[in-house]
Amino acid sequence: MSTLTGTGVLVRFALRRDRVLIPVWVAVNTLMVLTMPNTLKSLYGTPADRADLLHQLDTNASLRALIGPVFDDSLGALTAWRVGVYAGALAAVTALLIVVRHTRDEEESGRQELLASGAVGRRASLTAALLAAAIASAVLALLVAGGLAGQGAAGAVAFGLGLAGVGMVFATMAAIVAQLTESARLARGLTAAVLGAAFVLRAAGDSATDDGASVLTWVSPLGWLENLRAFADERWWVLGLFAGAAAVQAAVAYGLAGRRDVGMSFLPARPGPADGGPASAGALALRLQRGAVLGWSVGFFLAGVVYGGLTDGAADLVGDNAKAREIVERMGGQSALTDAFLAAMIGMLGLIASLYVVASVLRLHGEETSGRAEPVLANAVGRLRWAGGHLLIAFGGAALIMLLAGLGFVVGYGKEAGPILAACLVQLPAVWVVGGLAVLLYGTAPRLAPAAWGVAGAVLLLGWIGPALDAPQVVLDLSPFGHLPKLPGGGMSWGPVGVLGALAGALVAGGLAGLRRRDMIT
Repeated sequence: MSTLTGTGVLVRFALRRDRVLIPVWVAVNTLMVLTMPNTLKSLYGTPADRADLLHQLDTNASLRALIGPVFDDSLGALTAWRVGVYAGALAAVTALLIVVRHTRDEEESGRQELLASGAVGRRASLTAALLAAAIASAVLALLVAGGLAGQGAAGAVAFGLGLAGVGMVFATMAAIVAQLTESARLARGLTAAVLGAAFVLRAAGDSATDDGASVLTWVSPLGWLENLRAFADERWWVLGLFAGAAAVQAAVAYGLAGRRDVGMSFLPARPGPADGGPASAGALALRLQRGAVLGWSVGFFLAGVVYGGLTDGAADLVGDNAKAREIVERMGGQSALTDAFLAAMIGMLGLIASLYVVASVLRLHGEETSGRAEPVLANAVGRLRWAGGHLLIAFGGAALIMLLAGLGFVVGYGKEAGPILAACLVQLPAVWVVGGLAVLLYGTAPRLAPAAWGVAGAVLLLGWIGPALDAPQVVLDLSPFGHLPKLPGGGMSWGPVGVLGALAGALVAGGLAGLRRRDMIT
């Protein structure tokens, strides 16, 4: 039997399982890119405005570290500059999640062993996972290239292929890590850590030079994307770096896959403590999620330091640009520009924190569907106590990461410690509402629980792109974040905060009531 037997069936199965995840993540990424040209046109509509922007970026190392250098003043080049790094990172996250889900997740749950007992080749599952990631990356490339074609066909194709290239580099990297580790959670964490390192290397390189020529920039796949120079005399040969890296990593992954047993890994998990496991359901939840909490905590603190350090420079960059000022104020409230920028950046971290709380809540779903919850509940542990441990980590962890983000802002900005910490903590009711929706879906309709990612994606889209598109307030109010007071700088409104907190509590209570009454997934 060929080692690829059954690949086609497994690809169709993977795409069916990801019929929500792939469209949502690709749509969010595509909309983020395609809405940017009109936004930039309204901000920098004249050649003089764009030339002034390039001059300011040349002298602002902090902003280059955050976004990257810009190589031309056309709207296409400015679009690639403004969203390239973040669109590439989002493409990488999408691809690595797909690959780990259909490789190590399947082995950890025992489903891969069942599949392997049939007419399925040894490397069919790995091939199917990589093909699913390739399809998602290709769709993203086609949508981006088609949507940006009006800015220049060559640049649009280059940018689309660059995003797909970043996705496939991290897809094949995740395939390697999935062979090395015994845990899907660890595989995702390690690959995400590599992505974070790639961002840091690119940022360090871009802060040192204004032309992307730093060695540190070239070490990072995200640096390759910016050095592709879409819409600015494209360097087509850079695409060979993506293709070569993906091919080499795929070959390594295939080689490793043929040298281990199903369910095993080259780096076995560490044995537990000799004196037994965690003494309670809450302690078990903490042990299972401590790595994620630590990673998010470090990331939010560093993000706060970076954004805090950029605050004064960002205010100078906006300057007298009325449209840019209007967008910042729509995101951060009608206040002094510096406070509005701080409020906008803190609000963005609040939106991202909603992704953390959804991931943490859905850990319950993963424990249940994998069968690991059953032996825990077979002991003297009730469902509510078991779920409560994970929810404490989810909602308490959200408070922790926002507090650390605030401390990071204080370190980076060096002023307004009290107002900044208050602004970070006031995001929590909206974050908890998103988490409450995830709990409600999991408790009452567990098979629909992954749709919570769609809710978080829609909230992120409204908060990120809505103000730039001048969306009506009634549309922005569909997000719980649209009802929060704009701090620092704005007035505190306890009414909406209290309502959101009560709504979050009601959603969690409804989800737990549903969990208590329904059958567990078998």
